[in-house]
Amino acid sequence: MEIKKKTTLKDIAATLGLTPSAVSKALNNHPRISDKTKAAVQEAAIKLQYQPNFLSSALRKGKSNLVGLIVPRINTNFYASVIENIEAVLNENGYSVIMAQSNDTYKKECESIDNLLNIQVDGIIASIANETVDFDFYKKIKDKGVPLILFDRGENDLEVDYIGIDDYNCSHLIVEHLVTQKCQRIAHITGFSHTRIFKNRIRGFKDALEKFGLPIQNDLIIESNLQIEDGRRIMKSLLDSKNRPDGVYAASDNAALGALQVLLEEGIRVPDEIALVGFGNEPFGTIIKPEISTINQFSAEIGKQAALAFLDRIKHPKKVVSLNKIILEAQLLIRSSSNRQRI
Repeated sequence: MEIKKKTTLKDIAATLGLTPSAVSKALNNHPRISDKTKAAVQEAAIKLQYQPNFLSSALRKGKSNLVGLIVPRINTNFYASVIENIEAVLNENGYSVIMAQSNDTYKKECESIDNLLNIQVDGIIASIANETVDFDFYKKIKDKGVPLILFDRGENDLEVDYIGIDDYNCSHLIVEHLVTQKCQRIAHITGFSHTRIFKNRIRGFKDALEKFGLPIQNDLIIESNLQIEDGRRIMKSLLDSKNRPDGVYAASDNAALGALQVLLEEGIRVPDEIALVGFGNEPFGTIIKPEISTINQFSAEIGKQAALAFLDRIKHPKKVVSLNKIILEAQLLIRSSSNRQRI
């Protein structure tokens, strides 16, 4: 199959008997080009199916009006909501969003950063992948003078704007709730402890256990990717252990769903035998029975604030602007998967 040659400014110029420079000015609504010429150029561009080279334009102008967005996964309501709200705010301000999904892998994340920098994005908004422990690629963004905004999963050492929730306090809320439901052996299905948010959740979990006089049992703290299959695998292991928990705190609703599936398959009464709390307020949490207790992360507000932090950086390119560190108070939504005091 023959590949159709891409129309260039020279092609339009040859058709109309103009110079490529005049065609470029006409397409960019230059005041020295007559309305008649502008109309002729626009008509020829449509007929010849001309598509502007945004990369070339960005190189000339030093501005692309493109913002890169890197998320670990798009298959959660949390990230979908964040993306939607980032895009809404940026679109209103004349920016388009180019999204990349790291799939929680370091390699894909590095490739995405390189690709976004190569197309001259005006900034990058990102949530760090689970695998990432080396932040040199993120430092590369800063070294190039490109605004970097982190949300949900950030890293203090990078010293950039960050928007998230109080992960430490979330663990306190969950443990306190499970203790009020008479849970004595609480397991924590968590993310990888090298990631700041999960490090804070684990720290909050341990401190809350101590606060309520419960022992810290390391065999009940299990790190994972927090997907459904992880919740299933870990829940099976916990049920087979001698130290079976009577309460489970999963640091994602996906992991909580996997755990709940296993509990129901094994005939475990939830919450009477084992109470369960998730994290993230995914929509499926209110569809299944029992409904999953969870943390509402206010994803829409996180998305809006991340976009506004980027715009703040763009508006003050030469001015030293203090870092935007926005930590939102989260909300515990108590549902039937953990509420033993239900009527």
